[in-house]
Amino acid sequence: MFQLLKKFKESQIFSPLLALLILLLFDFIFIDGFLSIEIRDGRLFGTLIDILNRAAPLALLAIGMTLVIATGGIDLSVGAVIAISGAIAAKLIGGQLVIENGTVQYVTQVSLPIALLASIGIAALCGMWNGFLVGKIKVQPIVATLILMVAGRGIAQLITKAQIITIYYQPFHYIGTGYLLGLPFTIFIVALAFLLVNLFVRKTAVGLYIESIGINDTASKYVGIKPSRIKFIVYTICGLMAGIAGLIVTSNVKAADANNAGLWKELDAILSVVIGGNSLSGGKFTIAGSIIGALVVQTLTTTVYAAGIAPEVTLVVKAVVVVIITIIQSQVFRDGISKLIVKRRDLT
Repeated sequence: MFQLLKKFKESQIFSPLLALLILLLFDFIFIDGFLSIEIRDGRLFGTLIDILNRAAPLALLAIGMTLVIATGGIDLSVGAVIAISGAIAAKLIGGQLVIENGTVQYVTQVSLPIALLASIGIAALCGMWNGFLVGKIKVQPIVATLILMVAGRGIAQLITKAQIITIYYQPFHYIGTGYLLGLPFTIFIVALAFLLVNLFVRKTAVGLYIESIGINDTASKYVGIKPSRIKFIVYTICGLMAGIAGLIVTSNVKAADANNAGLWKELDAILSVVIGGNSLSGGKFTIAGSIIGALVVQTLTTTVYAAGIAPEVTLVVKAVVVVIITIIQSQVFRDGISKLIVKRRDLT
């Protein structure tokens, strides 16, 4: 048992899980009813359920961003891809409210599966574009994805003609607001995405290739790995995850807002990956840690609002907590603490 606990303490998910538990402990002590959960009409309700539900888009972004960062790259365009995905879904479904004989009729211009596949497909193409620039053309990742970050939101506005398109088609709302087995449907979407992506990178050699490229891109070429192909794959997956997140965001607000949908989400995604115990320099990675990191970010945001702190202070509080977490995760900091403990023990 002791060896198992020691192994868990040394794992990548230990630090983000500890950070999440500390946040929840703070909420339990200082915020009344924060951890309470109740059942209404066969559904679970409570702040914790809200955190899981609202963290879903960020968790999806974190899944894709983890793979990109593991190769030593970055993707600043995921927020814009969210806007593009939502804009395409809204455009294909349509924003017309039809009332016949006093009854609201939920209509769509194309079938819902086609609209969803088109949105996700275009998002994947955006990822392919980033992968092409980074992998084939050798453009620096921050520059390559910055192009789509700027142009992507403009593309989304062109699709919606700079208007907020309200979606009245109720079946589409289920993606972001529906419940399954008493839990928000978005939780199952994240769970399925995590399962499929994790199986892909852990049950095939792709995961090892990703880590190898992140550690040493040049050396990877000499052992037969094609970095350009692997980077193309991970950026495509990142775009795909952003597309699904875009559908959730758009479905949740029942509208496509090209100007604000996914705005600055790329920064929260990067924070989630870092808090999850992954290094920005690439190499060894954990998707589970990134998802926990996303929960930490969302829990922190919810805590700030629940504590009655002014919204304009939220970013400052978040920055302070993130700095503390990243310092705790630093190996230099840990080594220093260990040496200090050993030194004090020797003195006594």
